[in-house]
Amino acid sequence: MIRAAHSDTASGLTLIATAAIAWGTIPLVLEATGNVHPVIAVFYRVGISALVLLVVAPFTGTYRELKSMSRQNWLGLATNGVLLAVNWVLFFLGLRLAGVAIGEILGYTGPVWVAVLLPLLLNERFDHRVVLPLALALSGTIAVLLATVGHESGSSMLPGALLAFASSLTYAMLILNAKRLLRGVGAVTLMLVEDVVAATLLSPALLFLAGPATAREWGALATLAIVLTVGTGFLFLSGLKRVRADHGAILTYAEPVSAVIFGAIFLGQHLTFLVGLGGALVVTGGVIVARMGPTPAIEVPSLITDAIE
Repeated sequence: MIRAAHSDTASGLTLIATAAIAWGTIPLVLEATGNVHPVIAVFYRVGISALVLLVVAPFTGTYRELKSMSRQNWLGLATNGVLLAVNWVLFFLGLRLAGVAIGEILGYTGPVWVAVLLPLLLNERFDHRVVLPLALALSGTIAVLLATVGHESGSSMLPGALLAFASSLTYAMLILNAKRLLRGVGAVTLMLVEDVVAATLLSPALLFLAGPATAREWGALATLAIVLTVGTGFLFLSGLKRVRADHGAILTYAEPVSAVIFGAIFLGQHLTFLVGLGGALVVTGGVIVARMGPTPAIEVPSLITDAIE
């Protein structure tokens, strides 16, 4: 049983890390959306994602699950939809106004809040083993910021930074609520309901803000929704079911680091020693988490099946 739990945890962390690295391409995709307003980009992200999931749902037992779901779970899923819309709007606006480096680092203080709030909101004991990898991951991300912050300028930096930081708080609430819901709800069901709620909440913005006008912008939005929302969302939530929320959240630090690396490769941004050092620290923190076994005093080793069988 212990060996099975170790294997299950390792696979969960691998899924989360893969999703996080893929999310590092989001700034590149947003760049390709051109003049599309960030709020509209979020609407199409969740709207197209919801349409894809509606097609997938009949093959996953999602509709049966929705019919038998409790009012409490419905309320929890709706809450996650609101959090999702707010989180992505704040994060996208932060990236647009403050730039990739500042937007990513402040947006990804979220895992710190997850580790702090986990014992309070989910009644799980604080795992002191996460302190070192959390410190390494946070230090590495700060090193990346220090290496690139000199290239960010403009009067929009401060409001952008504040928006990105606010997104980190909604991110923590989103992850913790999702972790709670995944104890009794499948990943496809969670994503479908929260996407529908978020799209409905954001739909009035279509009347006032700039939307896609070219094939390139439509293609970028489709990639954002299908690949970087549905595909990576399934990977992340399937991984989150297998691990503690604080362990999984630490691995999402791979996103800001990979975002800077992808920027260097595809946008010609200079990759410095600090960026390399920061990436090494983040990877080290991730490896430490990946090697952690379940602790009986903190969690009971168990096998959790995929949301999609």
